[in-house]
Amino acid sequence: MDEGKHAARYRVLQVAAELLEEGGSEAVSTRAVATAAGITAPALYRMFGDKDGLLAELAAHGFEMYLAEKHEALSRSEDPVADLHRGWDLHVDFGLRHPAFYMLMYGTTRPGRRPPAADEAHALLVSLLDRAAADGRLRVPVEEATHVVHAATTGATLALIGEAAPRRNLSTSTRLRNIVIGSITTDPPVATGTDLASRALALDAALTDEDGAAPPLRATETALLRDWLRRLAE
Repeated sequence: MDEGKHAARYRVLQVAAELLEEGGSEAVSTRAVATAAGITAPALYRMFGDKDGLLAELAAHGFEMYLAEKHEALSRSEDPVADLHRGWDLHVDFGLRHPAFYMLMYGTTRPGRRPPAADEAHALLVSLLDRAAADGRLRVPVEEATHVVHAATTGATLALIGEAAPRRNLSTSTRLRNIVIGSITTDPPVATGTDLASRALALDAALTDEDGAAPPLRATETALLRDWLRRLAE
């Protein structure tokens, strides 16, 4: 796509984003977007195919907004569990400030059809949990913890979006955050600690380093070791 077409497409997305924020997905009709962007309906169809294509692009745009905010606000600390708490709060805050975008991003997703930015957002959560596991702070495997945190944060945010702002109680999110993260993490290990489960999970996480290098074992040996470690963690 040449620079001119890319700029035109971006301008249309900005117009559609404004309509979405103001009136929800119902306000993002092809006619309304074309009129607001000063283009013809056929030109809009050439860019996005149809309304579903336009909404899919808007969802991807929403994930890009979310990532930009989270990367800026979520600076890495020495405590990965504290970072998990802050990451939860940032997630909920984004959803409450951009409810129409959030509903489009998380309320209309289809299996196997996530934009690259959504995968990057998912990878950000996994990286936080990988750090927690490497520090011996997880009670469950990273994959299970990822599913739990993702489901809980999404559910909490959608529930709060569904409440009228004057009646919205953010302590609900805080309480659920503490319960969920507390159920999958441990306190920082002490020097004489003997928490076998968290140590097993820490070794499991350390089998692949931050650069993605494989451990000095055969694939079958690595699989067997991981199976033993996860049994010890049960």
